[in-house]
Amino acid sequence: MLMSGNDMSIRERALGFLSRREYSRLELKRKLSPHAEDEHEVESLLDDFSSRGWLSEARFAEQIVHTRRSKYGTQRIAHELKEKGVSADAVAAILPGLRESELETARAVWMKKFGTPPQDARERAKQMRFLASRGFGAETITMVLRRQEDD
Repeated sequence: MLMSGNDMSIRERALGFLSRREYSRLELKRKLSPHAEDEHEVESLLDDFSSRGWLSEARFAEQIVHTRRSKYGTQRIAHELKEKGVSADAVAAILPGLRESELETARAVWMKKFGTPPQDARERAKQMRFLASRGFGAETITMVLRRQEDD
């Protein structure tokens, strides 16, 4: 027998969400709260899921890093993780690995978007703004553009 959306328990809803992808605790809480009798019901369910290993902040953070790493810089990824409720400690644990590959990622993103060194200050500023909007740090952006101009 199929259940309509209103007949599903919050536990079934939560399992449905988690069967499709990883969620942060905050995201899952936001999705489940409108369907719960009270806030305590959601909190105890999330505690239960965390203790069983079904809800994992570390796995969620790894998934975000894996999907964003090839397009965005460390700052943007760290900001997204914080926005989604990942703890400062978990974000701090991920940063060293991201920083290691940031220059390589920035070069690849720059190459795909521009491919040729800036011809003047206006073009250079445009390329710098683009890389900054993708979350790359000023030092990384300078290194990418300096290398392209030197080549």
